[in-house]
Amino acid sequence: MTDVLILGGTGWLSGRIARRMLVNGATVMCLARGGRPSPEGASLVLADRDDPAAYDTVSGRDWDHVIDISSNAAHVAAAVDALGERAARWTYVSSMSVYSDDATIGADETAPVHAPAQPGDEYEYGAQKVAAENAVRALGERALIVRPGLIVGEGDPSDRFGYWAAAFLRAVDGPVLLPNAEGRSTQVIDVDDLSEFIATTSATGVINAIGDRHPLSDVLATVRRLADHGGDTVVADDDRLVENGVGFWAGERSLPLWLPADMTGFMTRTNARYRAAGGDLRPLDETVAVIIADEQVRGIDRERRAGLTRSDELALLQLLS
Repeated sequence: MTDVLILGGTGWLSGRIARRMLVNGATVMCLARGGRPSPEGASLVLADRDDPAAYDTVSGRDWDHVIDISSNAAHVAAAVDALGERAARWTYVSSMSVYSDDATIGADETAPVHAPAQPGDEYEYGAQKVAAENAVRALGERALIVRPGLIVGEGDPSDRFGYWAAAFLRAVDGPVLLPNAEGRSTQVIDVDDLSEFIATTSATGVINAIGDRHPLSDVLATVRRLADHGGDTVVADDDRLVENGVGFWAGERSLPLWLPADMTGFMTRTNARYRAAGGDLRPLDETVAVIIADEQVRGIDRERRAGLTRSDELALLQLLS
């Protein structure tokens, strides 16, 4: 029986990893604050990772696999200090946001990264992930550092990819505002493919866990087709969108997946090492179909963390015409 400790285990990704480990027959323990339940079949240890004693109840035994997804470098370093000597394997889920070069197309895991965050620095996601990676590297060949890109799928709390499903669904036969997709690419990984990889791979080192590269125009066309959108699409130039307060990538009043023209490398990195390590990628159509069904269940007009409201979109369409 494999004993697995997941630092987290109750969130969107970590919960899926826990459930996949349970399917594999592992004994799974989750360490979390307790704001959400652990998956059925997993035990839960309540702990605040800001507390120096957070790991006391789990540090007195050996673990076959410890998994951490935190973006707080101090939490990761403290976990390595407390548990590293007792862990046969350690997986840290980092991010593509560690890379400082967003221009080079096809860059691999050796691409330059941001300077690591230092104690007292203002919080910056990429720098925190770099510092966390550095802490995990102390475990040597026992450690796997996974760098996902944009994770998508059912229940996605970021609302980025799901925005486009909702935009085409809610418009029905009406117009949908699109960014200029010329020269833009998109890489996504299905949350279930990522959790499967983390739960089953024996690889170590650093791996970009990201999907294949697709032209953004093809991805949007796929979502539109599967959403059965019957209206027009209206493409707006970058300058017009920016002038009217529309943001890139994510967040309120944004067009998700749309990136500045000079970020040619951000969604064009190689996933060769992921493939070589046994990483699988389901067809994009399959992922999109799941997301469309999920958006219909969750509500296409709900408040979202990314994208435009329909009223904002219609106002922009009128203005840009």
